Amino acid sequence: MANEKFRGTFTALVTPMNDDLTIDEKTLGNLVDFQLQEGIDGLVPCGTTGESPTISPEEQKRIISIVVERVNGKIPVIAGAGTNNTKEAVKLAKAAQAAGATGILSVAPYYNKPTQEGFYRHFRAIAEAVDIPVIIYNIPGRTGKNIIPETIFRLATDCKNIAGVKEASGNLEQISEVIRGRPEGFSVLSGDDFLTLPLIALGGDGVISVISNEIPKLFKEMVTLALNGDFEKARNLHHYLTPLLKVNFIETNPIPVKTALYLMGKVKPYFRLPLCEMSSVNQDKLKKVLQDLKLL
Repeated sequence: MANEKFRGTFTALVTPMNDDLTIDEKTLGNLVDFQLQEGIDGLVPCGTTGESPTISPEEQKRIISIVVERVNGKIPVIAGAGTNNTKEAVKLAKAAQAAGATGILSVAPYYNKPTQEGFYRHFRAIAEAVDIPVIIYNIPGRTGKNIIPETIFRLATDCKNIAGVKEASGNLEQISEVIRGRPEGFSVLSGDDFLTLPLIALGGDGVISVISNEIPKLFKEMVTLALNGDFEKARNLHHYLTPLLKVNFIETNPIPVKTALYLMGKVKPYFRLPLCEMSSVNQDKLKKVLQDLKLL
């Protein structure tokens, strides 16, 4: 399993909602079609960008099923399936597999701040419960605790289907250590759009991206250039996209990206609490960047 390497640009899909905050299934299908038309390498439904904390297990399974059906085997679907209760995380992983996901993305348990041994046992339990590849999601800024490289190596060695890590620690020294010490076939993907280029320069494999909701073709072009070693052209594109990379995180993700997609006419502007609409001041800043990039 782990030798089926994940490489390239994977979009962390937003979850479109109706005004009554039910899942907007028709728009979800349209978003998948847009991503396929733009040539994206893979899709990641039900992650943080998809408002996973407020999506029920039944909705998660339905969203994954819709995406899998629409993709129809053309590209991988790595489904978000993580929580801070190992027993529940195992259930989510099994449900994602049953819904047809190619692999799962499982976040580090948040709030309860396990030890490294706790992280190891948590991810091992998930990996042993499914037959599909598991990507560990390390994002200390949201979870309150860092998964250290030694724990990642231990999991990659002991669990044949732990296939990679989405690294959002923001620590290039740690990312470099993971890339240097990983076993063969193990993917290291950026969890931070802005750090995608330096991560690939260090030998990483790509990104699970927020910005590719808005510009899948363009961001994939930057990633592909970098993966092919054309860093001058990749760097030029990175600098060109920097205003959008920055404004996408002017408020908590996914508020800006979902608002951008609304302004672009692709989704309705609805969020589930505790997330809410973007402030008008920041929406004006976002609109200007989108206009400057000719996305409106």
